[in-house]
Amino acid sequence: MRVNRSNVVDTILDKPRSLGDLDSRVALFGHPIHAMLVAFPIAGAFWVAASDAAYWWTLDPFFARSGMWGAGAAFVMGCAAALSGFGEMILVPGARRRAAAWTHGVIAMTLLAVLALNWAHRIEDFEAAVLPWGLALSGLQLLLVGFAGWHGGKLVFEHRFGVATPEEDARQSREEQAGGGDLAHTP
Repeated sequence: MRVNRSNVVDTILDKPRSLGDLDSRVALFGHPIHAMLVAFPIAGAFWVAASDAAYWWTLDPFFARSGMWGAGAAFVMGCAAALSGFGEMILVPGARRRAAAWTHGVIAMTLLAVLALNWAHRIEDFEAAVLPWGLALSGLQLLLVGFAGWHGGKLVFEHRFGVATPEEDARQSREEQAGGGDLAHTP
């Protein structure tokens, strides 16, 4: 069932809001860059945790080396995602007025710091770094990914951040009034 966007209420001000204050400004052909980049540090955090668990299980140095490279890749891609997210916070007025955006940003920056710490911890001796502190940092990373993802999801699914533009809403409204669109019409 489609949400009737004319009845969308801003959870902060308790009044109807325009969707234009949440349109993505850091986008490539209409696709928000932050949404495209965040998958990489998330995957990197899981890669490091899986590598650490595999090293703990097998004591194969390959997995310790894999965890070091994963932590580095997650950190570098996390920096790129952070830059695009920061751009959205600066350029999108509706984002700055929502607690979920600030919470998401603070947790994501904490995650980025833990990724950097985890990577720096592994550079000298990647095998000795895994147990116990590398594994503990990997677990903390996964916890932070979950919290950051939860608040990022709130921005997309509850506040509709970067999801629709007013032009798309007007087009969909015209289609629905003309009998088109994806809503089923019953007599």
